[in-house]
Amino acid sequence: MQSGRAPTSHAPLSRRQLFGLSAGALLTAGCTGSADRDDQGNDTSGKPESTESAKPHASVPDGALGANFNEDPTYVDKAALDGLGTGWVRGFTVLDRVKEGMAAERLRAVDSLLNLHGQGFGTILALKFQFRKEGRTVPAPGSREMRAELAAVDKVLEAVLDKVEILTLGNEPFLETRPQERRTRLNAFYQAVTKHVVDYRDEHFREGCRTRLYMGALNHLDDPAMLSDATEEWIDFVNRTSQLDGLDMHPHVTSAGAAQKYLDYVLPRLDGGKKFLVTEFSLVNHYQRQMPKPLSTPFVTAHGKELGLGRDTRVWQFLKAAAERPLTEEQWRDFLRMSPWFEDHKHFMRDQVTAYRETGRLAVATYGVVQGKASVRDLTEKTKPWMLNSLYVPRTVRHARSAPLPRTYALSDDFAALQREQDRLPKH
Repeated sequence: MQSGRAPTSHAPLSRRQLFGLSAGALLTAGCTGSADRDDQGNDTSGKPESTESAKPHASVPDGALGANFNEDPTYVDKAALDGLGTGWVRGFTVLDRVKEGMAAERLRAVDSLLNLHGQGFGTILALKFQFRKEGRTVPAPGSREMRAELAAVDKVLEAVLDKVEILTLGNEPFLETRPQERRTRLNAFYQAVTKHVVDYRDEHFREGCRTRLYMGALNHLDDPAMLSDATEEWIDFVNRTSQLDGLDMHPHVTSAGAAQKYLDYVLPRLDGGKKFLVTEFSLVNHYQRQMPKPLSTPFVTAHGKELGLGRDTRVWQFLKAAAERPLTEEQWRDFLRMSPWFEDHKHFMRDQVTAYRETGRLAVATYGVVQGKASVRDLTEKTKPWMLNSLYVPRTVRHARSAPLPRTYALSDDFAALQREQDRLPKH
């Protein structure tokens, strides 16, 4: 795989570069004043950003590898993270629960991340607006609906700012927006949210703020149908907004080649002073293609009798049975080891993290840490098998309550080997 290093000759010059700002100033800038901003929240002064407003302990991650639990932090505690050697953890939260009256501190992801922050972990929280799932139109800036969204955002900001290291504005905006609104309403909404968050941070943390801001994740960049003026505008907004450190992307793909297309698209367009996150990535689309296929013959030969498997047992049927009656760790390991579609790609995560680090632009990547309850529910031959991505597999492998969580063959070893002492946060 190519390293993914962007050719600098094709990178567009940002306003920041034209003003001669150094990369060091960009990365150390924290919360800034709002006197010299246009109505989009962008710096219009033409002056280098002051580094005095950044707290001395504000983290500037550089190539860290952490654990992602999405919305389900079950099993994710200090012991589980220490068992993998990581110092970073990421989750997302849905804003609608706050609009319904729940205190932001009680949201499972927020509560878990704040607890882990207090135990010395670097934390990343994504704000999720799931308009498409709920059949809702993206609110227009200035509308009553927009004010309701921003009021919910304020409650989360009050709970997490200056505590979590990174706040990502949006989870998977393009997937969580109706297709017909991606080119019309999406960017206006998220840009208004960003301006609001920047203003809130400036007002409440005039002496500096630990929390850095990124725009939420781009998806399906390996699919030309998903690329448009809207995705170009998404990156351009990141480039022209000095208070944003960069953007996130989620390469859930069929191959390493497909994952490379994310770097090929983003890096030539993202200004040199900006970094990227990869808070979700996997081969789940490749694994999904295996669901209707028969189990491998060697595995059926080795374990067919004890597990009641036949030559025509399909992968999805086996996974459904494993979710209902968890396997031994040996059986799970053999299932993966004897399946060429897994075995031949078992170092995908390791190779991707290496490629991301080689660009010199990765802030943090996070990988699925533990099987969530939703990942083993209602399995069919068309299900995306998210449970195959996880480092810990307590929902398909039986284990004693007092024992360490069972792990995925090869994957957890690679994850632990990629950890670096330099990525741990200083004690605060």
